[in-house]
Parts: sequence; C-alpha cells; structure tokens
Amino acid sequence: MNDYLIVLNKDQDTLSVVDLKSKSVMKTIATSHNPHEVVVTKDGKKTYIACSLGNKLDIMDNSSFEIIKTIEHPDFKFPHGVDITQDGKKLFLASTFSSKIFVINTETDEIENVFPTYQKYSHMISFSPDSQTVYVPNIASHNITEIDVESEKVVNHFPVGKGPEGVAVHPNGKLLYVANQEENNVMVIDLKTYEVLNKVGVGDCPVRLVFTPDGNYALTANRHSHDVSVIQTEQHINGITRPWEIKRIPVGRWAGGIAINSEGSEAYVANNKTNDISIINLKTLKEEDRIDVGIHPDGISFLTL
Repeated sequence: MNDYLIVLNKDQDTLSVVDLKSKSVMKTIATSHNPHEVVVTKDGKKTYIACSLGNKLDIMDNSSFEIIKTIEHPDFKFPHGVDITQDGKKLFLASTFSSKIFVINTETDEIENVFPTYQKYSHMISFSPDSQTVYVPNIASHNITEIDVESEKVVNHFPVGKGPEGVAVHPNGKLLYVANQEENNVMVIDLKTYEVLNKVGVGDCPVRLVFTPDGNYALTANRHSHDVSVIQTEQHINGITRPWEIKRIPVGRWAGGIAINSEGSEAYVANNKTNDISIINLKTLKEEDRIDVGIHPDGISFLTL
C-alpha cells in the first residue's frame, strides 16, 4: 500500500499527485479551469475535482491518474464543496453562485438531483459521521443549511457567525464546529438544540476545519495569519471541560485545504502563496517538512492505494 496526496493547483489548472514516501510530485495532470475542491471515493478508485471557474466537475481514475470524464450543468456556477456518502454511492456538490446542491450517482457519474438552498453563496459540503445529514455553510447568509440525505431535501437553516466556510461534525456526531472567517472564531454547536455552546478564538480568516479521527483535535487553516490553529476539543482545566485553542502552528503563506491521514498521525496543509504543502506531526504539533507542488495549491485529499 502506498500513500498519496491529491493536490489541486488552482491557478495552474493542474493536479499534483504527491508520493508521501518520497515526498515529491510523481505526476502532474491537466484539469479543467481553476480546480478548487477534491474528494476521493471510499474505495479509492476515483477522484472528483470541482473546477470552480471552469464550471465543471472532473473525474480521475486513480489506477491511471488520468481524467476520464467531465460533468457539466447550466447551474454549475462556481461549483465548489464536494463530499461522498459513507456507502460511497452518492456525491453531494455545492455550487456557490447558484446556491444549489447537486446529487451525483458515483456508479454512473450522472446528476440525479438538483435543488436550491435559498441562501447566498452555499460553499462547502460536510456530512455527519453516519452520512444521514449534510451541513452547508452559506457564506453571505451567515448560516448553515441542513439537508436530509435520504430525502435529499433541505430541513433547516440555523444562524452562525459571519462568513462561515470551514465546517465539520465532531466524530461523536453530537457537535458541529463552524469556522467563521469574518469573526476569526470557531463556534461549537449542539446539533440537538442548535445552541452555540462555545466560541473559540483562532487565527485570521479561518477557511477550513477538519477533525483528527479520534476527535481530540480540530484544526483550522487560517488564511491571512498563515497558520493552523489546533483546538483541543476537550481540554480539562480547573474542573472545567471546554474546547480550547492550545497551539497555533506557522505554515506557508495563505493556508488553505487540510487533509489528515487515516492513522491521524499527520496533517497536510496546502499553502496557496508559497506553492507548497506543509506536513504537520500531530504528536508533536510541529511542522516537519514542506513539499513543493504547483501554483496556488488549495483543495487537498489523502489517498491510499
């Protein structure tokens, strides 16, 4: 088994396949215009690439690392966030400027459903751990849209901070963490009551948020302060348990996409303006290395073959 990173170079219209053993780019592949976000199928066989300014969704065969199909639609207007259900059968895509959600069958690679969020700038896709619910941050509406996966219908909207972008459900399925890029904080929300339980200060302009597999840490990529905030989700201090930023790790310029390996031992951060990937050791919480990639890397995904 070999470990790779799929890195999107958004201002080069390419994708870098990084071999993590040699810590080098083993292949560079042309994509449609302005690739932004990426997801690998659960079986590792295919990669989906949302090309935002090209208004296309590219599909790559991971056995050959070649683009095998491109999906288009009139309402692909800055297609961006993508993620796949736990059973691997459906891909959900958020189109930012049309504020519509697309549901794609991953076996046929055909669009099966399209529906609006009725909000402004629906940007990312984040599933609950059981894949029953999708959470979509709406950047200009300052809220989150909740979608039932089985019925493929919007069931709720709830307010958060200004400019929400990074969003993820804690592995326990009970808490939603939302990175508000205009407020420089992370909100922790109870998914039963929608109550904001905590606000955690982070770096300047947090744009991505991911959890370690064990749920001990949430990481935010802070674009304007060029660092990664490490939030310990249950810090025990003075008889109080709370989520708290315990470290801010300097990385390259304009930190963007974050991926974590399956063991939870390393995080990989795409640095848009230094054209490289930071490797963070999640035991020491230190940057250990950098890997050069293409121009303005952003979307990133971990792959094992």
